[in-house]
Amino acid sequence: MNRRGFYAVFAIAAALTASCGYQVGGQGDLIPKSVKTIAIPPFRNRSIYYKLNDGIPNALIHEFKARTKYEIVNDPAAADLVLTGDIATVTAVPGVYDPATSKATSVEVSVRLNLRLVERATGKVLYQKDQEYRDSYEISEDPSKYFDEADFAWDRVSRTIANRTVSLLLEAF
Repeated sequence: MNRRGFYAVFAIAAALTASCGYQVGGQGDLIPKSVKTIAIPPFRNRSIYYKLNDGIPNALIHEFKARTKYEIVNDPAAADLVLTGDIATVTAVPGVYDPATSKATSVEVSVRLNLRLVERATGKVLYQKDQEYRDSYEISEDPSKYFDEADFAWDRVSRTIANRTVSLLLEAF
């Protein structure tokens, strides 16, 4: 094939793929450009795990401060956007059993929550998601070496929720 034929084939291929309808994801931003402040009040918690209603918002605040230029304010009335959450269910169930002792050796934790980002001035919902997040932790088989890892698991779940939520808001996936 000569040089002219190669360019013709290349031009046709480029034209066909340019109009295929595919586009790169993660190029958007769900947060309007005019936003300067965001409020993240304590979440409503319908579970018995009381630490999560502060833990998840604190992780979100940390994530926003680390990855964005937005000012996080305490008063929702003074914010451009308000991110609220409703922790619907939290479960912690044995995940793996030791066949010799029939005791649990790991615990599976799960948090189902609804997050909602609202533009305060207009009341427009910019983002709403009901999702479940999971993690697990090990339980020591030796009672003398027992160390409760539950708090660390809840912290990891809170950080995962914060990381995924901020990524979704900033990259519009």
